[in-house]
Amino acid sequence: MTTTAPASDLPREAGVDRRPLAWWASILIGIAAAAVGLLPWLVTGMRLPLQNLWDAQTAPESMPLALLPFSQYALTQLFGLIVVGGAAAGIAARATRSRLTRGGFGLLALGVLTVQVVAIAQSALVVGAGLQQRRESLLYLGALTAVCVVSFLIGVAALLLIARAPRAGALIGLTAGAIAAGPWVGAFFQPLLATGSDGLYVIVGLIQWVAPVLVGVAIAWTGVNTVGRVVAAVVCLTLLWIAPAAMTGISNAAGSRVLARYPLEMIDYGVSVFRMALFIPEIALRPIVAAVVVAAVGLIARFAWGRARRERAPAA
Repeated sequence: MTTTAPASDLPREAGVDRRPLAWWASILIGIAAAAVGLLPWLVTGMRLPLQNLWDAQTAPESMPLALLPFSQYALTQLFGLIVVGGAAAGIAARATRSRLTRGGFGLLALGVLTVQVVAIAQSALVVGAGLQQRRESLLYLGALTAVCVVSFLIGVAALLLIARAPRAGALIGLTAGAIAAGPWVGAFFQPLLATGSDGLYVIVGLIQWVAPVLVGVAIAWTGVNTVGRVVAAVVCLTLLWIAPAAMTGISNAAGSRVLARYPLEMIDYGVSVFRMALFIPEIALRPIVAAVVVAAVGLIARFAWGRARRERAPAA
């Protein structure tokens, strides 16, 4: 006579490891997440970009090494490198939630945040040591550090939301990570743009779709079967509408050498570009449409897969 094994003893559960993670493993996961965020900069050489206010004339290959690309021309890249690290840590924490010990999440967060704080501090010190001793240098270094601190705080919020919040809240955190993923991917190709290859510009053109696709996937994962999740999806689409325009305004303003000596005029110019970009269909509308299409396809696929599973399940 044969008997049916309990659900916990079925083969499909045999490979599942539920042992708690060691304290050091939690820290290593956080460090690895921070390294993922910094990866594009690490693999492209970590050589500090040329600085307009550098004290001595220096060749590009002789610039010092830094853990972050401190430059007014790399503000969106800084945002991507830092926020992606926080989002990656949140995803890792949520995926290992059942195995984290009581203090495991805190150790994981400590790992990623410590690496990021060290990266910001080291880069600020390296740049500060090489800049000319002038008021403009202090403003420049302060502005770059402020961008990193704001990005760090957004990364912390993404980490907490993805790791700890219900799915509606996690969707907001995932959207922050998705928006940061665009400049993060673009950072891999940044050193190659100087070659002027047509193929590279095609790749860069495709990078604009990274955030919409990831937001659509995140909405499909979250679902829209509760009021909270619907509201979260609307908020995420709004962020997806605003973020590209904001990045366009910031990049145009910060990249203007003419306005570099006039901070107030630079801010005014950036705001005007932002307002204009909000209503350019190529910048504002296409990402939203793409995200909605991806989300719809994902939700339909998820529904079909769930129905197929129910139909295959044996009758009780």
